[in-house]
Amino acid sequence: MNSLLDPRPVALVFLMLSNSTLTGLQAAEFQISENDEQIQLVSSALEAVVRKKGYVTGVAGGSLLDKKTGFRDAGHGLDIVDWIMEPGSDVAYRDQLKGDLKYEFNNSYHGNRPKRSIEGPQICTKARELSPRIVRGRDFVAVTMDFKYQIAAPGKNTGSEWSQILVFPEGKRYFISSDKIASVNASDAMFLRVDMPGHIKHTQGDTFSEVFLSYHGRIPANQFFQNFPPDERFHYLRGSNAAPKRFIRAYRLRDPKTGREGPWLAGMTLEPSVVYEAWCHQRGYVCLIEEFGGKPIKAGQSFSAAFIVGYFDSIEEMEAVYDQYAGHTGLEISQQGWKLVK
Repeated sequence: MNSLLDPRPVALVFLMLSNSTLTGLQAAEFQISENDEQIQLVSSALEAVVRKKGYVTGVAGGSLLDKKTGFRDAGHGLDIVDWIMEPGSDVAYRDQLKGDLKYEFNNSYHGNRPKRSIEGPQICTKARELSPRIVRGRDFVAVTMDFKYQIAAPGKNTGSEWSQILVFPEGKRYFISSDKIASVNASDAMFLRVDMPGHIKHTQGDTFSEVFLSYHGRIPANQFFQNFPPDERFHYLRGSNAAPKRFIRAYRLRDPKTGREGPWLAGMTLEPSVVYEAWCHQRGYVCLIEEFGGKPIKAGQSFSAAFIVGYFDSIEEMEAVYDQYAGHTGLEISQQGWKLVK
């Protein structure tokens, strides 16, 4: 494993794969297949798909297979990315907003907290196509991708850049990820909205038995049988809630056909102080939105967060892995391998 905890140098091989033909490759324990639509990664512990077209960013919904248990994630994707935003209302200039920048609140969908988009579009649904790149190391495979925002609110510039790194370490049931914004705008409290770990699709709790939030505790699935707004229950807001020692959000999978209990699927933000706000509410599915940043930033500056996303047999195992990597806010890849950074 290559991290700040284990800084052994590793030679990297950068592979340029064909975008027009399906290609199968293997280095160490990994197998990678790539075509025009997606990249598929297979290891001894996981399978995952990263999409190039359609609903993009992060790991594609239903594609993260835990080989130990046979379970897959139950949502729309993992570490999925939206808009650059800030607190405040866009009501005064809403008729001037382009594309999907309009943000309505005082409803059950978004709750009562006023927010507004700085730049868009929502990457996952509107970017349409990304160009992810593969990096292979001796004991990991990584995928990197980026996108420049194309529309902005009145008085704001376009061109802030989002970048994402996904690292799949050999033999692990989880991946490490990071999202970063290099901003061309200034804001008193700019944040990036992501799904972390990802939403939960279900019918009366058939795909999961409970949720765990480190800042709240364990919540049975029956608490999500009826819709409710994000700021009504299980809500986290910096300044209103005490920052937890660990910022972990997870759900316990179960087989909708047999009821068999599965592993926990967790999304862990490795530095709790970067989290501005986090939702866990029901709106047709369990919505696990997280917003990080929310601090003053000047044009030309950047901010980021680092995560661990994957499968665990217990909350205690999540906490042990969290503590191994805690305190980091970014992820880098170099010719020496990969490392988490502060």
